[in-house]
Amino acid sequence: MPTVPVSKRTGSFQFWFADQRWEWSEEVAALHGYAPGEVTPTTELVLAHKHPDDRAEVADTLATAVRTGLPFSGRHRIVDTMGVTHHVLVVGDQMRDATGAVVGTAGYYIDVTDTVDEERQEIIDATLPEMVAAREVIEQAKGALMLVYGISADQAFRVLTWRSQETNTKLRVLAEELVAALIDFGGADVQTRTRFDHVLLTTDERRVQGCP
Repeated sequence: MPTVPVSKRTGSFQFWFADQRWEWSEEVAALHGYAPGEVTPTTELVLAHKHPDDRAEVADTLATAVRTGLPFSGRHRIVDTMGVTHHVLVVGDQMRDATGAVVGTAGYYIDVTDTVDEERQEIIDATLPEMVAAREVIEQAKGALMLVYGISADQAFRVLTWRSQETNTKLRVLAEELVAALIDFGGADVQTRTRFDHVLLTTDERRVQGCP
């Protein structure tokens, strides 16, 4: 395990175009999962640590930087030696020699994983109440169908899904409309109410007797 903590979340790098030579700061090495001086970074090693879905884009960015000498910046993912994925922002500027010629690029890795996690949590916090509310009204609609048709919860959900698709209406909206309409429905007839009253008032007895 690396001995350098990535507490600053920022580290520097240098990359010389001519001989494809890299230098990492201790923070960048630790970000990849290495102790200071444990490895000599190469282009192959740099690309090997990129997330498979980001590798081709990063390789193209490096090739463009070598070909044009222009600065670059980008956001992608790297996978450290322990298999942990880090979201990083990489900024590279021109590195010049004494004559002013561009000989490479130098810049920074900035670990933004915590920011990404916070953004995800904010999204969850914002959408969770809505998800809970949707689940509640759908369960209410399912209960109504179960009572009226004498069907199971799964069957009631399939009925709601079918009507949602047939009417091109979101499931939550359909459930809300159905539950709202139950007020105008006026409840069950007297015979059904009487039977339900009996079930309600004898639930504890049924439990004691081991009835379902």
